[in-house]
Amino acid sequence: MTALDLIREKRDGGTHSDEAIEFLVGHASDGTIPDYQLAAWLMAVRLRGMSNAETTALTLAMAASGRQLDLSSIPGRKVDKHSTGGVGDKATLVVAPLVAAAGVPVAKLSGRALGHSGGTLDKLEAIPGFQVDLSTDRFVEQVRRVGIAIAGQTADMVPADRVFYALRDATATVDSVPLVASSVMSKKLAAGADAILLDVKCGSGAFIRTIADAEDLARALVALGTSAKRETIAYITDMEQPLGRAVGNALEVNEAIETLVGHGPPELEMLSLRLAEELLQLARHSGGNLKGHILDGSALRKFAQLIEAQGGDPKVTQDPSLLPAAPVQRPVMGVKAGIVSRADALEIALAGKSLGAGRDRKDAPIDLAVGVVLQKKIGDRVEAGEPLAIIHARTEAAAASVSNRVAAAFTISAEAAPRPLLLRRVTASGIERLDT
Repeated sequence: MTALDLIREKRDGGTHSDEAIEFLVGHASDGTIPDYQLAAWLMAVRLRGMSNAETTALTLAMAASGRQLDLSSIPGRKVDKHSTGGVGDKATLVVAPLVAAAGVPVAKLSGRALGHSGGTLDKLEAIPGFQVDLSTDRFVEQVRRVGIAIAGQTADMVPADRVFYALRDATATVDSVPLVASSVMSKKLAAGADAILLDVKCGSGAFIRTIADAEDLARALVALGTSAKRETIAYITDMEQPLGRAVGNALEVNEAIETLVGHGPPELEMLSLRLAEELLQLARHSGGNLKGHILDGSALRKFAQLIEAQGGDPKVTQDPSLLPAAPVQRPVMGVKAGIVSRADALEIALAGKSLGAGRDRKDAPIDLAVGVVLQKKIGDRVEAGEPLAIIHARTEAAAASVSNRVAAAFTISAEAAPRPLLLRRVTASGIERLDT
């Protein structure tokens, strides 16, 4: 068996055996299959798809490709939350400390920017000194001691996903249901949590564009978790426009802090509270009033404890000006009065990426300060000459280069209804509509 055999088999629409998938994952992990062959196989999967059995085999092989965490020594049910990736999605930075403040241990492995979407690790690295690389022993000890840890997978955890994840970003193979499902769930299974909550983004700013495809992915994720005896629930949420208002790493950390003190965008707070409540139910935990943990400052204090435990400066929670800031802020003005009927998440994300907030290559650096902050969202009234968004850029020239793109992302109409954020709730027993 060779990598070329598997590329040819999948290219021609064939089905891999479990042994073939284990061979591919094993040799991707140890580096004996070169990137160009792995890239060809990823594209074949993107075009031809995988069966449920193949996806399960790939997920389990990836989870077993390295060390798996044992959190059994930590009291209580441990939970994990993951988003499939969107624009302005800083919900983890709100949900995780909120749940931990309620007394439920949160053990989360996160990823970096992928395609046009931001990465939780990149956002956390906007906090001065924050360390996202933790040894597995330190990760477990921190969950036990602080009640929360958010880190990247170590070199000995899910090494196959580390290889595939970077290549998918660089080969236009991000938006493949089996590749997304296996990537997400292999990390979730290896991280050792007892229960898993997934936020499947759907819309222009997501890797999954349609409700039907999002339902397929959510069902696949829940089935993978359930088959591994982890209670798993997925939400499908709207990503036609950015979540909240800030798009860009430090800007999103700032918005998460604002939300943790009760001053964030209403839709971000609503989603965070809903997901946090679901996590408490998965943990069989009665955490009282989650909103109260925001109002009494305990959620923000838990975020500060997380930051300090991972080497960051907890003073950012009291003084967000300590975060990186772009020297240029350029408003993008509306040219006519009306109601915002469109704020295209993908176009806004690509504008931010052009400023340096994302990466085109797996080894490319990210400018943590730059991005776009929306002043208007769908359903908002705007007057001619009123700002639609503010571009945060390194130079005036950089801001000018994306100004038209940001402006074109907005459509002003005579009327428009706000979009529902919560679309579906998916469990092992079925799908519940939330947008009716």
